[in-house]
Amino acid sequence: MIVIVIAINILIALFNFYLAWRIWKIRRTIAGATRAILAADRNTYNVLHSAPKTISVGQKGANTLREQYQKLEIQLEKLGQVLGILNFTQQVWQKRQRKNKQLKKLKKSLSKY
Repeated sequence: MIVIVIAINILIALFNFYLAWRIWKIRRTIAGATRAILAADRNTYNVLHSAPKTISVGQKGANTLREQYQKLEIQLEKLGQVLGILNFTQQVWQKRQRKNKQLKKLKKSLSKY
């Protein structure tokens, strides 16, 4: 009977040692995961702690560019109008020169008669 009790106690002790070993292994795994998470948190903080300031600067720059672009669009529209007027003036001038040449030819041909 004592042998059976001792055998059961040894089995219980071995089982408890096995559980302790598994718990110790799990604890090491959790500690490694904790270190990795803390390192990731530290790195994320180092990268992102200046992000609001950087985003603000970027937004200001984008707004400035947007305003400059709008001004340039207005200038481009005015330039287009000026070029249109110049093109129209050139066409009128060319037509006038053609008519003058035709009139000169006509006068020359009429003066012969």
